[in-house]
Amino acid sequence: VLYFPKLKNDFEFQKNKIKLFSRQVFITEEVKDIVPEFLMLLHGVIDSPDIPLNVSRSFLQADSNVKKINSYITKKVADKLAELFKNDRKAYEDKWSDIGLFVKYGAISDEKFYDKAKDFVLLTNTAKENFTLPEYKDKVEGTQTDKDGQLIYIYTNDADKQDSFIQSANKKGYDVLLMNSPIDNHFISQLEQKLEKTSLKRVDADVADKLIKKDDAPEHILTEEQTAQVKEIFDKAINKPAYRVELESLHPDELPVTVTMDEFMRRMKDMAAMGGGMGFYGNMPDNYKVIVNGNHKLITRILNNDNTDEQAQLAKQAFDLALLSQGLF
Repeated sequence: VLYFPKLKNDFEFQKNKIKLFSRQVFITEEVKDIVPEFLMLLHGVIDSPDIPLNVSRSFLQADSNVKKINSYITKKVADKLAELFKNDRKAYEDKWSDIGLFVKYGAISDEKFYDKAKDFVLLTNTAKENFTLPEYKDKVEGTQTDKDGQLIYIYTNDADKQDSFIQSANKKGYDVLLMNSPIDNHFISQLEQKLEKTSLKRVDADVADKLIKKDDAPEHILTEEQTAQVKEIFDKAINKPAYRVELESLHPDELPVTVTMDEFMRRMKDMAAMGGGMGFYGNMPDNYKVIVNGNHKLITRILNNDNTDEQAQLAKQAFDLALLSQGLF
């Protein structure tokens, strides 16, 4: 009898909560050689007549019956989840906040479990709607396929902090997934490996116009000379080596300045912070891109201002507001 415990928060991983019995006689709580790693977070009991009463760890590692039990438990859990999803999807979705972490963990760590879980793993968007993998592909394929035929899933790991980016994406008709569990960085990588021609981008990885590359980019209204002038103004106003200024041709309604971090680098640093074996990236300094919307009226106002101090002040204010929206100020 195994069950998914309720997690008070995503970081309360309590292992060694499964007790092993043989013919109703308690054997041990050390079941990591019997229970698959990703199911060690479950609670409950296992009673097997195939386990001797006097058992050692070396026996558990070598015994063929133990390996069969391991495979059986994986299959049993997957089958039970599939049954619940099929027979009562609403109840399954109601439980997803409790079981989703386990399902994703299993999909990442066990190939056989993924083969089954791909039919009942759910993706949740910021509107709290749930979708299976095929359902979500059908939902966004028409609007979130880039000019090269790559399907882009957009996600947030902090809907409150990234609200302005989410709103900008929604205005363009894009859907945003909620990926805020401790293992979602790893799950995202898993999805990119498994789903054909599909990439995931965090909603604040770029401005909305650039998240998904299309052929209908707005025309750049600045001349090369004006572009260089604006870049120089912002470089001097910011005066921080970690922030690289780039001018982009964006819709005039987009923000005048946006600060982003490269998707790959940010993801590697997040995984390093979670102990994902990416320590090299975790030690690298943060670097950001400052995207200046050359088509915004504020940039025109800066260019038309002959007072260099006021130009710098306007540029710095726009930059500070961009930092504030990212929680970087």
